[in-house]
Amino acid sequence: MILVGNQRGGAKDLAQHLLKPENEHVSVHELRGFAAQSLGGALNEACALSRGSQCQQFLFSLSVNPPLKARVSTEEFIRAIDRAEKQLGLDGQPRAIVFHEKLGRRHAHVVWSRIDADSMKAVPLPFTKRKLMALTRELFIEHGWQMPKGLADPAQRDPRNFTLAEWQ
Repeated sequence: MILVGNQRGGAKDLAQHLLKPENEHVSVHELRGFAAQSLGGALNEACALSRGSQCQQFLFSLSVNPPLKARVSTEEFIRAIDRAEKQLGLDGQPRAIVFHEKLGRRHAHVVWSRIDADSMKAVPLPFTKRKLMALTRELFIEHGWQMPKGLADPAQRDPRNFTLAEWQ
């Protein structure tokens, strides 16, 4: 599974995006650690909690995408999400899991609140890209999936992608 994540704010926009009807099937699988019973309410709750801190990017959003032809069970998704949570240091933080199905392809989105309610500080997230890339490689190897060339060897990444210097 390819794991891509980032820190962000914008709770309302994210909730609307995750629930867009353009997907054939949208399912809120889990709302853990929130008092709210809806995705919008849960992410707004995270936003309200962040107001007690200085944090602007109070959410961490993760996309979990299996290879195109792979059939992955809900349990396998949850195991991968739990491993990502542990590696990122977000253990026990409130989280929401949303499953999407679009054109027959099932994938998941996970959103964590970064605000530790006890200390009212954001959970630091250093080296998230490296941690997620390492876990992605592990998952491909464990499942016996063919690893994308750019994941196996960074020199094989798509040459049409610009470096920061080229883009500027």
